[in-house]
Amino acid sequence: MDATLIAVAALWGAATGLLLPRAAYRFSVEPEEPWRDACPAGHALTGPAGGWLGPTRCAPCAVTVPSLPDGAAPEAPGPAARGRYAPAVLAPVVTVLACVALAAATGARPEAVVWLLLAPVAVLLAVIDRRVHRLPDALTLPLAGTAAVLLGGAALLPEHGGSWTAALLGGAALGGFYLLLFLINPNGMGFGDVKLALALGIALGWYGWGVLCAGGFAGFLFGALYGTGLMLVRRAGRKTGIPFGPFMIAGALTGLLFGGLAA
Repeated sequence: MDATLIAVAALWGAATGLLLPRAAYRFSVEPEEPWRDACPAGHALTGPAGGWLGPTRCAPCAVTVPSLPDGAAPEAPGPAARGRYAPAVLAPVVTVLACVALAAATGARPEAVVWLLLAPVAVLLAVIDRRVHRLPDALTLPLAGTAAVLLGGAALLPEHGGSWTAALLGGAALGGFYLLLFLINPNGMGFGDVKLALALGIALGWYGWGVLCAGGFAGFLFGALYGTGLMLVRRAGRKTGIPFGPFMIAGALTGLLFGGLAA
């Protein structure tokens, strides 16, 4: 059963991961700017769901490589020649790995379905924050609400491994902690991080206070290690801002893996 679940998780991760690059490209804009609806050359993005779903290759931008004389070596076409407007490999790979790891750690318990449904959105948020240092409300707030509702449903099923009450309290606790950090130092903590913490706290709290603390601490640890590494290679200073969302999500993933294995 576990092997089947892992295979399904891998297929789910691949299918959803392939949809993330275009969504990440469209969401990766500065605050107050509208979501992108065209490629960098201005060609409209079309496709299912109002153009949100589709490839990251713009057909009108693609150019045909001319025929070459005999013996001439063709040059590798660059991104513009291929019509590619967004990276299309890393996000799907990370989504597959995250889904497989969560399925392997959680097993056939009801909350495994919840983690698989939430994982692609978490990866999407990490990609967007990495690109533009922003966590859109259109993703963070629905993520928190969806996590609460789905875990409430999982709590009604037999053999679940957590507590819905603890999940709600965990969301309030981690969200409140990040809100306090934001109020103390608004320049060091974005309000988007606060909203993301609400969703991650709900997920981590499902497995109890120990997992909540471990996952929350892991996020700070990963961020600190990354920032220290940047300073050591002289690519950042003490006051250089870094996107914290990816590390929060990586810490939450670590906590969920330990929680799933221990439940």
